[in-house]
Amino acid sequence: MKRKLALFTTIFFTIYFCHAQEFNVETNVINVGLGIGGDFGTFLTSSVSPGFSVSYERGIWDIGGPGVISLGGYIGTKAYRYEFLGGNSKWRYTTVGLRGAYHFNGLNVDNLDVYGGVMLAYNIAYFTGDPVGFKVASTVSPTIYVGGRWYFNDTFGVFAEAGYGVAYLTLGGTIRF
Repeated sequence: MKRKLALFTTIFFTIYFCHAQEFNVETNVINVGLGIGGDFGTFLTSSVSPGFSVSYERGIWDIGGPGVISLGGYIGTKAYRYEFLGGNSKWRYTTVGLRGAYHFNGLNVDNLDVYGGVMLAYNIAYFTGDPVGFKVASTVSPTIYVGGRWYFNDTFGVFAEAGYGVAYLTLGGTIRF
């Protein structure tokens, strides 16, 4: 019991007193998240999977003032199932995109990275089953998003993004290197 308490106390104070640096040029970040919401196939669906996504970005330009521009990539997937009058259809959307974001460093809050950006995405549609007259097509679409990351230390944190990839709201973990 004493060892568990000592371990917990050590981990807690290590996380509490670590201060991560701001998002800078040459900062690399990987996000892995689960998303909720979305408008692909939401009419008449019997079930919807959560969106799963992975994104990468790298700080590229210090634009002067309190901010850095990053560029990166995104891939996500989400599935839907539709049952109607004995028919059974399944959709899976995979979104692949190129992203650019502005990271605002002017808040002076340790461990916080706030950002907003745009993504040019290609939404790849897969369809199986009885089509019941529905047309499913792959599309190209521009999207916007805003987000924030909270770091527990210089490497690990959590993030939240609102906007659109495969979901309207995505929550998950982030790794900075």
